Amino acid sequence: MKKALIGLLVVALLVAGAGAAYYFYKRHQERDIRGSSSVEFVTTDVPEKVAKPERGIDWPMYGYDEQRTRVAPSTLRPPFRRLWWFGARSLLEFPPAVGYGRLFFSSNAGVTYAVGAHNGRRAWRHSSGRCVASSPALSGRLVFQAFLNKHPCNASGSGLNGQVAAYYVGSGQTRWSRTIGPSETSPLVRRGSVYVGDWNGYIWALNANTGRVRWKHHTDGKVKGGLAFAAGRLYVGSYDHHVYCLRASDGKLVWRASAQEALGSAANFYSTPAVAYGRVYIGGTDGKVYSYGASSGKLRWSHDTGGYVYASPALWRQRVFAGSYSGKFFAFDAATGDVRWQFDAHGQISGSATVLDGIVYFATLDNRTYALNAVTGRQVWTFPDGKYSPVVADEKRLYLVGYARLYGLVPRHKR
Repeated sequence: MKKALIGLLVVALLVAGAGAAYYFYKRHQERDIRGSSSVEFVTTDVPEKVAKPERGIDWPMYGYDEQRTRVAPSTLRPPFRRLWWFGARSLLEFPPAVGYGRLFFSSNAGVTYAVGAHNGRRAWRHSSGRCVASSPALSGRLVFQAFLNKHPCNASGSGLNGQVAAYYVGSGQTRWSRTIGPSETSPLVRRGSVYVGDWNGYIWALNANTGRVRWKHHTDGKVKGGLAFAAGRLYVGSYDHHVYCLRASDGKLVWRASAQEALGSAANFYSTPAVAYGRVYIGGTDGKVYSYGASSGKLRWSHDTGGYVYASPALWRQRVFAGSYSGKFFAFDAATGDVRWQFDAHGQISGSATVLDGIVYFATLDNRTYALNAVTGRQVWTFPDGKYSPVVADEKRLYLVGYARLYGLVPRHKR
C-alpha cells in the first residue's frame, strides 16, 4: 500500500513538473521579440516616397496607398472648424475614398453614398440590401465596394454569401457585381485588378473592368482584413493564425508566417498589413503588433499592447503607430519594436490611425478623435465624434468620420 502511494506521488510530481515546464515553455514562446535595424530593414523604402494616386483621385483606398501605410502628403494641421456634416443614419465604420470632388463611402446598413467634398451634399446613393464593414476604392471612373451577407447583419451559419460591386463614380449605376463569400475586405485596386478576401478563406483577384475571376487562393481561415501590395507581392492576414505573401500575378504562395504560440489560442489577424522598410507590420488579436520580413516572412519583432489589436498600423519616419483595446496608443520603432512613446486615450481603440503633416489621428470607441504630435505623442487637438478610423483628406479639407456622420473640416484660419 505504501509503495502504491509513493508511486502515485511520484507520478503526480512528474505530471506537475511537466505541466510547469509546458507553462514556462509557452510563456517563453509568446514573449516579446526585439528586432534589429541591420536585418531585413531598408531605410530607403519609406512611405513618404509612395506613388501618387491617379489624376483626379485624392484618397484612392483604405490606408491611402497600395502599401496601406496610412500616410499622405498634406499641409493641413489642427485646430479645425466644421464646414458641413452629412448624416448617414447608420454606423460609418470605415472611411471614404476621395476623388473627382466627391467622397465615396458605405454605411453599415449597406448604403453606398457619393457626396460633394465642397458642401457635403448627396450626389447619389445605392442601397445594396447587404451589410458593409469596409471602405470602397477608386480607380479610373469606377468605385469598388465589398459587401457582407444580406440583412440581418448578425446572421451566421452556412450558405451566406457576399459580393464585390463596381459602380460608376458619376451616377452610382452598377458596372458589374461578383458573388463571393461574405467580405469585410476594403478592396485593393492595382493595374486593372481588384483584390479582396472573404469569410470562406479565399483571396480573390478580379478583373477591375468586368469582375471576371483572374485567380483565387485559399487559406484555412476567414480573410477579413485588406491586402497590401509591394514589389509584385500581396500581403494579407487570416483567421488561421497566419500572414500570407502571394505573387500578385498568379496568386502563388511565396511564404506563410505564423503568429507566436500562446497558452490560449494563437492570434488571428483582422488588421490590414502595412508594408515599408522591407517589413510587413500587422496587429493581432493576441494584443501584439508584429513585424515580418517582407522578403523572407521571418518574424523580426513583436510587442504586446495589453489588448486586442484590430487596428491597421500607420507607418511614418521609421515609426509604427497602432492603438489597442487596452486604451493605449503606441508609437513603435519600426526596426526594433521598441516603444518610442505611448498615449493613454482612456478608451478602447479599434480603428486605424492616419498621419498627415506630422500629426497622427485616431479615435476611441468612446466617440472621440485625437490628434497627437507624431514625434512626441503630445496631444494637440480633439474632436467629440469618431469611433473607428476617423480621418482622410485632400488638399483643402480634412474629412472626419463620426459614428454616423461625416464632417468636412478646414483649419480655423482658412475661409
